Amino acid sequence: MDAQFLPLFPLNVVAFPGEQLNLHIFEPRYKQLIAEIAQTNGTFGIPLFVNGRVAEYGTEMQLTNIEKVHPNGEIDIKTKGLRVFKMLNFFAKTPNKLYPSGMVEFIDDVDNHCEEIQLTIILELQKMYHALNIRKEFSNFNAFSIAHHVGLNMEQEYQILCMCNEKDRQGFILQHLQKIVPIVIEAEKLKEKVRLNGYFRNFEELKF
Repeated sequence: MDAQFLPLFPLNVVAFPGEQLNLHIFEPRYKQLIAEIAQTNGTFGIPLFVNGRVAEYGTEMQLTNIEKVHPNGEIDIKTKGLRVFKMLNFFAKTPNKLYPSGMVEFIDDVDNHCEEIQLTIILELQKMYHALNIRKEFSNFNAFSIAHHVGLNMEQEYQILCMCNEKDRQGFILQHLQKIVPIVIEAEKLKEKVRLNGYFRNFEELKF
């Protein structure tokens, strides 16, 4: 695939395709970036920034709405993730601009999801959410849409982003859930025991 130029907004977060991400823009370089995107109807990229460096993979983002422009010029915006890219070259400052940019190639993603794995993921999620007393629904259930909601750390979320097919992402998430769900359930049971300690409790009469 040919390399393409993309304005960049590195963040200490993993953004996924399909994700609705709200951002508060306060740095002059990114206020300039958003102003230009709003005029040209272009897109920009959010690569992960971690441990003092810009990561190789990120997500192309579309500006969907400018919610508010504050008196001091700061901006609240809504964005949506489009597709994953791989960084070929990173420029800390675009020529004649304040913001960074890069030459990127967009990753062709394969939707080879497995219905059986998806069902197992749903069952594991239900067990975890029941234990945590959480109610959550997903309008479009896939690995990217649930990745922020299954207890992954940032490194694990980045691993998900780098995978170029849905079945691999499903397998990664399922393996993670099968590992942590029993731990979550036991932890919640322990919390309940601690909560009940010191309360008056009525025990049945023991026959012996």
